[in-house]
Amino acid sequence: MAYDVDAIRSRFPALREGAAHFDGPGGTQTPDVVAAAVADTLTSAIANRGTVTAAEQRADQVVAECRAALGDLLAVDPGAVVFGRSATQLTYDLSRALAKTWGPGDEVVVSRLDHDSNVCPWVQAAEAVGATVRWADFDPATGTQLEDHFAPVLSERTRLVAMTAASNLIGTRPPVRTISHLVHDVGALLWVDGVHATAHDSVDVAALGADFWTCSPYKLLGPHCGVVAAAHRSLLEAVRPDKLLPSTDDVPERFELGTLPYELMAGTTAAVDFIAGLADPGGPGPGPDVEGVSEMRRERILASYAALHEHEARLLARLEGELRDMPGMRVYSNAERRTPTMLFTIDGHDSTDVYRALAERGVNAPASNFYAIECSRHLGLGDEGGVRIGLAPYTNDADVERLIRGLREIVAG
Repeated sequence: MAYDVDAIRSRFPALREGAAHFDGPGGTQTPDVVAAAVADTLTSAIANRGTVTAAEQRADQVVAECRAALGDLLAVDPGAVVFGRSATQLTYDLSRALAKTWGPGDEVVVSRLDHDSNVCPWVQAAEAVGATVRWADFDPATGTQLEDHFAPVLSERTRLVAMTAASNLIGTRPPVRTISHLVHDVGALLWVDGVHATAHDSVDVAALGADFWTCSPYKLLGPHCGVVAAAHRSLLEAVRPDKLLPSTDDVPERFELGTLPYELMAGTTAAVDFIAGLADPGGPGPGPDVEGVSEMRRERILASYAALHEHEARLLARLEGELRDMPGMRVYSNAERRTPTMLFTIDGHDSTDVYRALAERGVNAPASNFYAIECSRHLGLGDEGGVRIGLAPYTNDADVERLIRGLREIVAG
């Protein structure tokens, strides 16, 4: 089935401004149906969740539909989906709650490949209770991270391992499933940052061996918010977070502090439905409103990710070939398994200047360490990082051509 990128692009009002967006790893543009879902929820009669008034029932339905959609996206029980302001906030909250069972002699493993939101919360939680932090490295020459980088830092004292499913800086995809066996063999939990990975590949949390998986809907066409999904509801039931006295002790609600943002949850549902329609002949749209929708939507999600992967792989092959042939170009995204994301620098050019020069040409490709500061330092780029380009469902050949042309002009001087 052909991937109709023109039909997909027609659903993104932001693209009418004319820029070529390679900044998707920092947050994608928003489809019209997602914006409409947010607006419709905000302008509908709505109240705190309940069963008496129509406004209460509407709020309850929005929450249930969002959990169901995320359950289909991640192949988890909707009752194991926690919704929050951001993946960073949720990681901080859960790290504090999990650390209540740690103490001196216990160990936590973090990775130098990761975004700092999957490093600092665990380091700080461990330090607060006297636990030891151990580090898993990666090969800076190839950008590869394998089970060999984790095995030496695991022991019977390991309580939790935090790793990424895909580096937001260089795209590396570590073998999560293989590493999960090592982690579980020592009796530890595996927390996986799936924020970057979920934007490019289908996810089955339990099949990957993750105990907890984070993602951010705004990185995959949705509104600004965050999600943590547990492989099994029982994992959440075993964690006791701090909470207000009158608030429910039910899972997952006991992790969701305060009133939920119903409009963002409605937008998230619309984003999942949009993704589920990427491979449809008529273009993306909402999921079918029939019995068995969950099974059907999951199947459509898998088909859409397969089509998206093929589309992005074709564009990346052309883009990568051009970049690696440019004089002075240093590419840091070299792992065999990675997302369509590339980090680079150009000899004799400040990366921020390259970022600005591309912006003048209508190409959005920012320069930074993008909060993967340990990764940037391990690559020898210090805190400055480099220029990052990432593909998204709406990226087309014309975008790639404009980026290549702009880089050629910059390299030529």
